[in-house]
Amino acid sequence: MRIVSGKARGLTIKTIDGNSTRPTRDMVREALFNIIFDKVSDSVFLDLFAGSGAVGIEALSRGAEKAYFIDNNKSCTEIIKQNLEKAKLIDKAVILYGDYLVALEKIKDKKFDIIFVDPPYHKELGISAIEKIAEKGILAEKGFIIYETDSDEEVSDLIGSYKRFDYRKYGRNILNFYG
Repeated sequence: MRIVSGKARGLTIKTIDGNSTRPTRDMVREALFNIIFDKVSDSVFLDLFAGSGAVGIEALSRGAEKAYFIDNNKSCTEIIKQNLEKAKLIDKAVILYGDYLVALEKIKDKKFDIIFVDPPYHKELGISAIEKIAEKGILAEKGFIIYETDSDEEVSDLIGSYKRFDYRKYGRNILNFYG
């Protein structure tokens, strides 16, 4: 995996071994950031279920002011830290290890411009996470959520208080946009 664009462009990043994570493919990340390119600069970004941290690191590489990374796998948070150090972006990052519900409670006083939610497929964790985001009110007024799902997952047009305003399909990956 590599960072597609920005300050860390071309940097190869590590992922953990095995099948416990499913990194967002370079092509999907590139498409995502082509869609949101004008919203990333100076934003506060949340990478929820972060895995290798590729999406949040891509945001920082493209000018996000700060990125928060949340994952409940200790190996993932260690890899995220190594990737951020390699990209020389660690000073713009906050890494939280633990269950997403506990982590969202810890950041309930923050406001995020962009929230990327990429949970394990077919477990409805994304729906629960978005409902918790709505409950905590951590999405900035003009912010939005990107919820990545598998193409065979049913996704409602309304989750919590957020309405889906767009979606894009890339092979088996679907990017659902809520705001």
